[in-house]
Amino acid sequence: MLANGATLGYKKSKEETSYIDLPGLKEIPDIGVEPEKVDNSVLTDPFKKNEMGIGELPDMVYKFKYDNTKADSPYRKMREAQEEGEVLFFQDKLKDGTTTEYEAQVSVKRTGGGVNGVIDFELTVYVQSDITYTDPA
Repeated sequence: MLANGATLGYKKSKEETSYIDLPGLKEIPDIGVEPEKVDNSVLTDPFKKNEMGIGELPDMVYKFKYDNTKADSPYRKMREAQEEGEVLFFQDKLKDGTTTEYEAQVSVKRTGGGVNGVIDFELTVYVQSDITYTDPA
């Protein structure tokens, strides 16, 4: 499946019923956890035996088209959330209807550019909750 059609939306509180779309999304990150492999071998084992430990969520970076021309531009709204240290509610939605929801704090970085180079901004999300996956109907 192509990434085309994927969206990222946010809301400020759990009680809000709909997510505000962040337009200009260009790239979505890998989402998921790789648990640590924990050695739990005993002296009589002929080889190491491992168990699945807990994992750490990676920093998830979404890439957007840079646009700061309006008060509600994604760059400006997410930069404000960063400055306030807000925890926002996010929904990552794929074209097939699969959704991934989580709470996160954000960090915003404008990328550099050069001759004929595009300036983007990167939204790094630091997940503060469980991740909820919803499969399409």
